[in-house]
Amino acid sequence: MTKLYNAVPAECDELFHTPHDHKSAQVALPTVLGADASNQLMRMFRDPRVLEPNERGNLIVQLREAVELMPHVAEVRVLLGMALCVDLQVQDALEELREAVRLAPDTFIARLKFGELLMRLRICEQAAEETHQAALLASNAAQSELARRQAATIRTMMREGIERGGYGGLMSRLFRFRRNSKQGIKTPALVGSK
Repeated sequence: MTKLYNAVPAECDELFHTPHDHKSAQVALPTVLGADASNQLMRMFRDPRVLEPNERGNLIVQLREAVELMPHVAEVRVLLGMALCVDLQVQDALEELREAVRLAPDTFIARLKFGELLMRLRICEQAAEETHQAALLASNAAQSELARRQAATIRTMMREGIERGGYGGLMSRLFRFRRNSKQGIKTPALVGSK
């Protein structure tokens, strides 16, 4: 993971630090991920939107190979899950992050990123729980601050009814606004009416 850590910007380095760093990952991951993949990871961490579709696909292929070689290393699955999120493969990302949490429930980054994806999917109760667990596992100020910010965002979403099954879309489902062509006035109409 030394090469991987060098590829990740300094602010992200503290995120992947865990009290029980996996020695096998430190040795094996640099040989599995080439210089191109390390460069793409660095660019993905800086700004996920800059990767071209073929670069995202290449990175995902290489991270899948790394997962096959090291299936019990949660951090590699987290990286794969993050790359899948950037490529908008949400279901696969959810499965990888869920598996990372199952493999290493005491890993900060696995809990935080799983909570973040759940938050983005508006599954707020479960996202709040995962984020709370991440906050408990935080081992430095940067990790604590990230968990705190994510928890605050989740609380806001829950308070405003943005979570799945919340009240956010209730009015739009009950009423449709249509334009009166002659007067240019918007009038509410019940969904069932004509």
